[in-house]
Amino acid sequence: MYWETLGFKEPPFALTPNPDFLFLSSHHQEALAHLLFAIDTRAGFIELSGEVGTGKTTIIRTLLGQLSPETHRSAFIFNPTVSPLGLLQEINSEYGLPSTGNDLHLLHKSLNEFLLRENSAGHTVVLVIDEAQNLSTEVLEQVRLISNLETEQSKLIQIVLVGQTELKALLARQELRQLNQRITVRYHLDSMEPSDVHAYIRHRIRVAAGGGEPVTFSSGAAHKIGRFTGGLPRLVNAVCDRALLLAYTQDTRMISPRMAGMAITDLMQTEDKRSFSYRFLLASVLVIVAVITGFLMVNKQQTFLGQPVASTPEASFKNEEANGVKVLQSMLKRTGFFAGTPNGIFDIETEEAVKKFQLAEGLAADGKPGGRTLTRLYQKSGGKMKSDVPGSPPSPAAAQENPR
Repeated sequence: MYWETLGFKEPPFALTPNPDFLFLSSHHQEALAHLLFAIDTRAGFIELSGEVGTGKTTIIRTLLGQLSPETHRSAFIFNPTVSPLGLLQEINSEYGLPSTGNDLHLLHKSLNEFLLRENSAGHTVVLVIDEAQNLSTEVLEQVRLISNLETEQSKLIQIVLVGQTELKALLARQELRQLNQRITVRYHLDSMEPSDVHAYIRHRIRVAAGGGEPVTFSSGAAHKIGRFTGGLPRLVNAVCDRALLLAYTQDTRMISPRMAGMAITDLMQTEDKRSFSYRFLLASVLVIVAVITGFLMVNKQQTFLGQPVASTPEASFKNEEANGVKVLQSMLKRTGFFAGTPNGIFDIETEEAVKKFQLAEGLAADGKPGGRTLTRLYQKSGGKMKSDVPGSPPSPAAAQENPR
């Protein structure tokens, strides 16, 4: 493998969460501290939310690794898309309890008896449910019923709900108000600060190389990657992985800003010749989210008065940023919500088109193209992300002429 030739013992920028590579930015340190404190004090219900790719799952796996088996009994439920019965069966199975029956009452009783035994033994029982934004209201009600198991002194089980930002909106529903009121500790995990990105890259390189740094990312390259990705670890990994491949093909051990730019372009434009995997759809969505989010942050003080945003030099997009907006405008046009010509400028017309699409799809009409909006827009536009304007990045499905 190319990374072995570069001097690594394992891939430094794999997308699979791995606690060995955990890099604790200031936000991640706060998140982990909140979780540990809540569990130690037996807060009962805990919520951890964050955008796709911010490192939630890695933090959870690290948390579970820090809980001593001598004092804690932990269960981790990942991406549960089950019924109330199925969830209870899965929870009981994780704790080694009877889980094959179809009687909710008996399953609940078995879990309650287990919790009482563990509490008497001085053990803290922890249940972590990842991707909780996918749970139905019926399943969340079952989670609430489980949280009812308590003594006069403390909660018998510590439940950590982990999910994307949609989780907050889900829990705010009227029918889930009782559950929402029980959550005593909440933390929203933000992406890394731009200043953390270079340290993050160097950390992963050292871990994968066993302590050394066989490849160096220049400060300019790291800055460019941090600016483009918005500090999302998963997207940083995707760009850096491509940059390492470039270093291998060019027989160099220094990643320059130019190479970082080439890696970013490759991420936006390349796709497997034979199939379109969800990983690349996610990467494409993350690219546009980072671009639009960065743009809105830069221009959050600007009032739109019908003038194009790019009318001032400081608000102008770089080429890759403009391409991201062209993709957005092109998808809006294909779905009938944008009448103009995709030009790479996030102006008032584009913002209004986003709002109209969000209203039509039952999403929060804030005019901000977040991950959920972009994923839905991609589906509604027929999976065609290539802009009609020359120079825009082709869709993964249309990029077969540029196989990896």
